[in-house]
Amino acid sequence: MLVADAAGNGTRRVLIAADKFKGSLTALEVAERVTAGLRSVVPGLQVEALPVADGGDGTVDAALAAGFERREVRVRGPVGDAVTAAFALRDGVAVVETAQASGLRRLPAGVLAPLTASTYGTGELLRAALDAGARTIVFGVGGSATTDGGAGMLCALGARLLDAGGEPVAPGGGGLAELAHADLSGLDRRLSSADLVLASDVDNPLTGPLGAPAVYGPQKGATPRDVAALDAALAHYAKVLAESGCPAARAYATSPGAGAAGGLGFGALVLGARFRPGIEVVLDVLGFAPALERASLVITGEGSLDRQTLHGKAPAGVAAAARAAGREVVAVCGRLDLPPEALARAGIRRAYPLTEVEPDVARCIADAGPLLERVAERIARDFLV
Repeated sequence: MLVADAAGNGTRRVLIAADKFKGSLTALEVAERVTAGLRSVVPGLQVEALPVADGGDGTVDAALAAGFERREVRVRGPVGDAVTAAFALRDGVAVVETAQASGLRRLPAGVLAPLTASTYGTGELLRAALDAGARTIVFGVGGSATTDGGAGMLCALGARLLDAGGEPVAPGGGGLAELAHADLSGLDRRLSSADLVLASDVDNPLTGPLGAPAVYGPQKGATPRDVAALDAALAHYAKVLAESGCPAARAYATSPGAGAAGGLGFGALVLGARFRPGIEVVLDVLGFAPALERASLVITGEGSLDRQTLHGKAPAGVAAAARAAGREVVAVCGRLDLPPEALARAGIRRAYPLTEVEPDVARCIADAGPLLERVAERIARDFLV
């Protein structure tokens, strides 16, 4: 947690709990810019910054900003090349982020691999957290490049997924079509005593019209033919797991969150994870409740405030918690696509988009930092002066 206190303004204390502006500013940079803008109008203002995330890309960074220790490990990237991934650790609690090991940004040259990308490196990252003594693992699963149902992750943790000839199936969701037998007896025994929390902002099932391949496959390069193949392969995968020592696999496949990160949520449930909305988990881990008690005004936000924001994204979670505590909430964003009544229902008094200062979206992205300071100056004049 970053606390930037100064003497002189004890009557108001602002809590900045915003997510990143994707492609422009990290959550920490958002907090720094907002703080600078507020203080240019109200010198000495007490500001507490708690960068947040919803379980996706940026969750580890949020934990590090809150005082967790950074740990790094070499793991397999989504197409097998070695990458350096980080997780966060504090007092036996680890924050592990799929995007660090198996994310879209880990694809060499950005070349998508919808049928072959694997979550093996994510399993290695979980194993490293266990090696470091983690007893609770907050597992953020957004931003993956994969649609393998967590098969690679299971293999990295000791499972064997074999074809009819007794050989390991090929990496990726496409290879699961050849799965004949699953041996889960070798899974890391430490998982049974660890508290694995699946933190996700989506509640899709594994397969079907709302499943991982249909909804998220195209974002990872899947053609309509690929989507059909992946959907069938994941359904077959769940069936084989159910017949090979994990009878609950059928139920897991239809559970909320199973379709997160290309079905990685399903694999996590097989490991014994419990599903919780990502922003709720992250706020708990970061110590949001005590920070909220100290605040009189909360500033949240993300790059785009739109309909997706209202369905489990960080600003909605922050606003809901703040409203329950009787705190006033305003939001900053790059682009605003919600009417005032929708903001009010979410608990946000007012939103301040960068596009009100600079209508050119390209310039908003390029100059997000200075523009955000100007927006924060407006917030200070409207709410703090």
